[in-house]
Amino acid sequence: MNVQSVRQVASADFPTRWGKFRIFGFQGRFGDPHAPRLEEAVALVMGDVRSIPPLVRIHSQCLTGDVFGSLRCDCRQQLELALAMIAEQGAGVLIYEQQEGRGIGLMAKLQAYELQDAGLDTVEANERLGFKADQREFAMPAEILKLLGVSQVRLLSNNPDKVAALERGGVKVVERVPCEVTPSSHAEDYVKTKKEKMGHLFTSR
Repeated sequence: MNVQSVRQVASADFPTRWGKFRIFGFQGRFGDPHAPRLEEAVALVMGDVRSIPPLVRIHSQCLTGDVFGSLRCDCRQQLELALAMIAEQGAGVLIYEQQEGRGIGLMAKLQAYELQDAGLDTVEANERLGFKADQREFAMPAEILKLLGVSQVRLLSNNPDKVAALERGGVKVVERVPCEVTPSSHAEDYVKTKKEKMGHLFTSR
């Protein structure tokens, strides 16, 4: 994917229940130079992230899980685990991208839920709606990390596509750290599909 530009637009102190972060806002332009697609993301940064490869989590927005505590997915559990692990280490970056529903958007995601209620898995539901299994692009996080002065990371992820995207973008992944949580009974099929159809890596399943 062609990266036109990524720029920082804001920075502020950001106290949380996991500790004190600094929050950065970024905007990026991607794709056709004549009709670029605008993406926005935030980065929560704690401590010194330049002297040694920091723990980094790339998290895609999930309104249903992150905000409402949905048990259909493991998103909120992963988000909270990542923030806790960064806080425990005293340094790290969490990049939060606005890519709801693996990039298909909120309304389409709710339509996919409806199809899942009728028996389809998450991949089949996305494809029935005319999308790829995963519509996301992960070009922006590499650009954000470089703007933050980070060239090597320990990536907190089960998704090999995120590792590959950072490497393509010029950020070296020196270690992939598992981001595994115990899903609710409602999310077991969701996690199974991530492993069997999307190549996500799980040590305990």
